[in-house]
Amino acid sequence: MNMPHKLLALLLGLCLPLAAFADEALLAKLKEGGYVLLLRHAATEPGQGDPANFFIGDCKTQRNLSEAGREEARRVGRKLKWRAVQVSEVRASQWCRTLDTAELAFGFPPIPWEMLNSPHLDPDREAERTHAVTELIKTVRAPQNLALVTHNFNIRALTGISPSTAEVIVVRAEGGKVKVVGRIAAQ
Repeated sequence: MNMPHKLLALLLGLCLPLAAFADEALLAKLKEGGYVLLLRHAATEPGQGDPANFFIGDCKTQRNLSEAGREEARRVGRKLKWRAVQVSEVRASQWCRTLDTAELAFGFPPIPWEMLNSPHLDPDREAERTHAVTELIKTVRAPQNLALVTHNFNIRALTGISPSTAEVIVVRAEGGKVKVVGRIAAQ
């Protein structure tokens, strides 16, 4: 192995334990409560969007979780459960892939909430939805944690972050605004 490769291997070796430590520190904070877990739905079949004539109330007409996505959602749940992170309420968009992600990750059916729906259905209401979610985030207090399972676009509108599938962006209200506290990968 030449010198640049050795240096890269050394740096990666140092960063991986630091990332794991950061996850552990964040998970310890979550045990105290007062946080909101913004979870992007887990993986669907790649390269597909919702069919043109999809219907929110009919999962057969939508793009749904792949088997890999179902396992991603379960992995998020196991990670939180193993660290004894409690979630008092789970809300999800009305799309089947978010409802399924929520139930697989948290072990009980979520509350379907229109304000978490993808903006593709009604783009004129995106600002209204972002405001409603922000107002809900402002109400969360310790020892409670709230989980919101939604779509990439909504999380990006709230935080500026475009999360991976099944990635959790942890936020809380601070000074009347949504503040990002950390990220938890599904892996």
